[in-house]
Amino acid sequence: MQFKLAFVTAALATLAVATPTPRNEPASSCSTGPIQCCDSVQSASSSPVALLLGLLGIVLQDVNLNVGLTCSPITVIGASGSSCSAQAVCCEDNSHGGLISIGCLPVSL
Repeated sequence: MQFKLAFVTAALATLAVATPTPRNEPASSCSTGPIQCCDSVQSASSSPVALLLGLLGIVLQDVNLNVGLTCSPITVIGASGSSCSAQAVCCEDNSHGGLISIGCLPVSL
């Protein structure tokens, strides 16, 4: 009985430690360019994003990356007209004309 209890406790502790939690990075930690304001952020493996990536001829090595859709840069935080009413993110690759941004992490403004 004690072995089962110890095993279950250890298994639950392992799951709690191994479960990824989304975290917001501070805006100042974005070193890849301006923070982006994206209408939505989805996994690259989701059907709509995978279809869009295929149509654009973009092949990703990691399909677990987050992809921002319809993004625009936020140039000055706190200035008039530079707020983001959707999702503020810091992305690794913003070179697709605002249609998509690749490797996005949420940021706190």
